[in-house]
Amino acid sequence: MFLGTSAFAADVLRAMSEAGEAPLLVVTRPDRPRGRGRRVASPPVAEASRLLGLPVVQPERVNDPESVAVIEDQRPDAVCVCAFGALIKEPLLSSHPMLNVHPSLLPRWRGAAPIERAIMAGDSETGVSIMQLGAGLDDGPVALTAATAIGAQDDYGTLAERLAPIGAELLVRALREGPPFHDQDEAASTYAEKITAEDRVLDPGRPAVELERVVRALRPHVGAQAVLPDRSRLGVHASRVLPSGAGPDAGSPAAGVFAQGDRLLLGANPGTLELVTVQPPGGRAMDAAAFLRGHRGAVEPPG
Repeated sequence: MFLGTSAFAADVLRAMSEAGEAPLLVVTRPDRPRGRGRRVASPPVAEASRLLGLPVVQPERVNDPESVAVIEDQRPDAVCVCAFGALIKEPLLSSHPMLNVHPSLLPRWRGAAPIERAIMAGDSETGVSIMQLGAGLDDGPVALTAATAIGAQDDYGTLAERLAPIGAELLVRALREGPPFHDQDEAASTYAEKITAEDRVLDPGRPAVELERVVRALRPHVGAQAVLPDRSRLGVHASRVLPSGAGPDAGSPAAGVFAQGDRLLLGANPGTLELVTVQPPGGRAMDAAAFLRGHRGAVEPPG
C-alpha cells in the first residue's frame, strides 16, 4: 500500500509503479480548495493514481476505525509512506511494516520541509532515506540512503525532481531485499521546520547570499517575497548576489528594495541582491525592467 499526498509523493508513486511495484491501494488526503481561485481539487497523488489505474481512497482521517478497516482488508505486506501530511497513529502504526521515504540524509533535516531547509542552509548535498516509521518525528531506524549534490542553481523544483526517482529506487530495493535497519545518531539530528509566511520574506537585515538561497528554496511552489517601500509585497522568482561593491553599503539608507536604472535591487546586510524575475500582487511574473516600467513609483532610488 502507498500513503502519500504531495507532488513529490506522486513522482515517487509513478516511479515505483513503473519499476513493477505498483501498490494494491493508494491512500491520500481529501480534495481541498487550491490556488488563487480556491477551486476544489484532488491532491497530486490522487490524480497520479487515477492516471495509473490504481484504486485510491481519500479518508478525512486515516486513523479512524473505518479508514483502518479499509487498509486492513487489503492485508498489505508493507505500507509505504511518502509526504502524506498527517500523523499515522496506533493501531495502524504498528499493524504492518511501515517504510517511509524521507527526502534528506537522516538524521539531518527531520521534519516537514527537508528539501527547502537544506537549500536555505547552504548544504552541499542532500539525499533520500528509507526509514521505519514510528511514533517519533522521522527518528526511526534507517535502512537505505543515497546522496545527491546541491548545485549553485538548484531550487526546490530541480532538487525534488532529482530526489523522487532516487526515493522510488531505494523504496523498491527495500521492498525486495529487506535490508537491515540502523538507529540514527541523535546527536547529529536537525529539524526542518514547516515553511511559514515569515520564511518567505526577504529580510534586508540578513546577508544577500542567504536571501538568494531562500529564493531558490521556495521556487516554484511557495515563492519568496520582498517588501517594497510602500509595504506592499513583491513576489521574487529569481535573484542573484551582486559582486562586492556593486550595491549599497550595509546599513545605508538604501537598504531594502530600490531601483538602479532598469534593475531592481535589495540592499542586504551585507551585500546586495538583484531581483531578476518578480511578480506584483495579482499580476504575472516579469523581469525587473518590465516591472519598473509600470511600477517605478513603488520603489525609491538610493539617497
